[in-house]
Amino acid sequence: MPVAALIREEIEIPENVNVEINGSTVVVKSGAKELKRELMYPGIEISTEDGKVVIECAFPRKAQTAIVGTYRSHIQNMITGVTDGFEYKLVIRYAHFPMKVSAKGNTVMIDNFLGEKYTRTAKIMDGVTVKVSGEDVVVSGTNKEFVGQTAANIEQATKVKGRDTRIFQDGIYIVEKAGKVL
Repeated sequence: MPVAALIREEIEIPENVNVEINGSTVVVKSGAKELKRELMYPGIEISTEDGKVVIECAFPRKAQTAIVGTYRSHIQNMITGVTDGFEYKLVIRYAHFPMKVSAKGNTVMIDNFLGEKYTRTAKIMDGVTVKVSGEDVVVSGTNKEFVGQTAANIEQATKVKGRDTRIFQDGIYIVEKAGKVL
């Protein structure tokens, strides 16, 4: 199999989005929304040309080829985040003990989970909003990783331990990720 002398990935920049590259820092802006990320790996160059973000690597090794694709995905997610945002939907399920879920400050508080006396908590990452209405929880924000991590924190806070999960199905579960129904 022939070895590629140059790998080049291009990402179109939408009209309402501004991408700035300062050294290894990539800043994506659209209106008041801004995402900043440090992308640095030896031998990989990121630049902007003619309304496109260009990621290049000369004589790439296997790891560098993978990193070029990863950087393309990160930058594409940043552009999607500042234009559309990301949203995860979770649903609250219980059989006997009704849970009370509320978001205050940077934590989600879950009361009366399986009749427990203490409150379980889940951390909300920076720049993420959590809305609880009835049995639905909506997690939204511009940074895909922070939105996903917040949803995972909420789901993990209600993980049942030491019981048969086929019977005790109480918890908060992710049912939709950014438009994809699971």
